[in-house]
Amino acid sequence: MGEFCGAGQLCPGDFMNKETYTTLKDRIKDFEEREQQRGVRMFYLAVAPRFIEAIADALCNQKLCNRDALDRIVVEKPFGTDLESARKLNHYINKRFKAKQIYHIDHYLGKEMVQNIMAFRFANYVFEPLWNNKYIDHIQISVAEEVSVGSRGGYYDSSGALRDMIQNHLLQLLCIVAMDCPKAYEAEAIRDAKVKVLKNVRPFTPQGVFKDVVRAQYTAGEIHGKPQVGYKEEGQVAADSSTETFVAARMFIDTERWKGVPFYLRTGKCMPRQSSVIMIQFKESPHKIFKDDLMPNQLIISIQPELEIGLMFEGKVPGLHMKLESVEMDFMYKDNFKESLPEAYEALLLDVLEGDATQFMRDDQIEAAWKVVMPMLNAWKKSPKKGLLTYEAGTWGPKAANALLKPFAKDWFRLSHENGVEQKLSEPEKKAQLVAAT
Repeated sequence: MGEFCGAGQLCPGDFMNKETYTTLKDRIKDFEEREQQRGVRMFYLAVAPRFIEAIADALCNQKLCNRDALDRIVVEKPFGTDLESARKLNHYINKRFKAKQIYHIDHYLGKEMVQNIMAFRFANYVFEPLWNNKYIDHIQISVAEEVSVGSRGGYYDSSGALRDMIQNHLLQLLCIVAMDCPKAYEAEAIRDAKVKVLKNVRPFTPQGVFKDVVRAQYTAGEIHGKPQVGYKEEGQVAADSSTETFVAARMFIDTERWKGVPFYLRTGKCMPRQSSVIMIQFKESPHKIFKDDLMPNQLIISIQPELEIGLMFEGKVPGLHMKLESVEMDFMYKDNFKESLPEAYEALLLDVLEGDATQFMRDDQIEAAWKVVMPMLNAWKKSPKKGLLTYEAGTWGPKAANALLKPFAKDWFRLSHENGVEQKLSEPEKKAQLVAAT
């Protein structure tokens, strides 16, 4: 890393100023002449959507990104602020660059455990035959954040949890969990499978938004014993803001595989701990030969804090009588692999340099994701305060989010981790958590 950083050069400038690109072009020319080869050029746009067009124009006019096989443009989220602006940006960029040059980056797709979901599903035949509405009861996808809005109040108040997390990160997780097996492990086949999922998400009606979606703002509270101000007291947040910091939604995917299976998505700020978890709950066993209350099997995929896949199932307690208890079968990265894990951005940027678009979103996928959330944005814009709840910082959100799970569950699944260290639950605690989720 030190060698890499030492080879870097800084070329400061205002990206709205034409002279910046002239200077950059000269620097690149000098570098390539010194190295005696045309380099792979990667332009990373971590900017607000309103600046993308100006930068794309300058790169195009200066012919800085004009070699299809060697030059790439990486666009960080948010890509647009709604469906219309995303379409406009897609059209604008596609007129200036070839599709193979454009990489829409979402760092969640670079996480090791997220990439492992495809391997888990499609390389292990034991699970894939069960991956449908015949055997699965419901699925929860939850990304909880400990952090508050903090110094990002200016950006966040014009964005909110739906745009900031649901439209990209959580819908990407939904795609990976729900997609059919692609024809091959290559970029276009995988992207096609993901787009198919998004296009089959049942559209929300205006009335359905307030029935199937819960939104809320955090109020003052405590996180790990430290006081936390409420959202409206954060810097650069409007005193009368109706921007949501928490969203929970119930979605259905209208395909033969998933007909009738609810997908529950949840995200929020100022929650008790950082956690990204996918929980697949299977249906109850049809065999009623045991006296004990049987708990449905659960498959838990922990993206963070631990990289872990666990399977909850019933086992016999040692002894003279047939007594059952829930037990867990664990796979943990740290126990099975000693290799250091690359950071998500590290892996994705290397993919860009190598021209591998497998873990990147295509423009039609971005637009399909915006189509999913637009009914919510439109309904909230029309009625800014309707259904807007509150939850105390340091809690798991409003009670209405639990009610959203009924009749499939009573509470959201939560990992038994604290501060990144696994905490083994007692058997009564395990039972209580499983009962809460059924």
